[in-house]
Amino acid sequence: MNDVSADVRRAVSPGSFDPITVGHLDVITRAAELFDEVVVAVVYNPDKNGTFTPEERVRLIEESVAHLPNVRAQAFGNRLVVDVCRELDAGVMIKGLRNGTDFAYEMPMAQMNTEMTGVETLFVAADPSVSHYSSSLVRVCAQHGADVSAMVPPPVLEPLVQRLRGD
Repeated sequence: MNDVSADVRRAVSPGSFDPITVGHLDVITRAAELFDEVVVAVVYNPDKNGTFTPEERVRLIEESVAHLPNVRAQAFGNRLVVDVCRELDAGVMIKGLRNGTDFAYEMPMAQMNTEMTGVETLFVAADPSVSHYSSSLVRVCAQHGADVSAMVPPPVLEPLVQRLRGD
């Protein structure tokens, strides 16, 4: 008898998500329309101090994607994303591209991943209205008191401001 999960079209959307932005959410939402299940893989380097712990990132992502029943988040530590894909039986990883620099960075990795493991990479072009947002820029803006409410999903705003400004 076939394993039911083998028939599930599962994709992994990897990143540090520190914090998740509306740009990330746009890519995840669009991926959720294409796949039966999308796993937002929080990959992180345990030797680096992030703004949020991996557990906090997972919680903020889950709150931000609560309206998407086929999306879940999980932390994976500092691992190769293709290993995460194999563990989850996902043949596709989703990568959002904001610009040509992102493409130039991501393309060789995508080719290597496919060559080594067969895992394909689906590039999703960022919506132009959010293509300039990055987690690092959002953190800098929030730290200096700028209004970042349009840049992050609602569940992220208060924890981000409290963490960075000590409010």
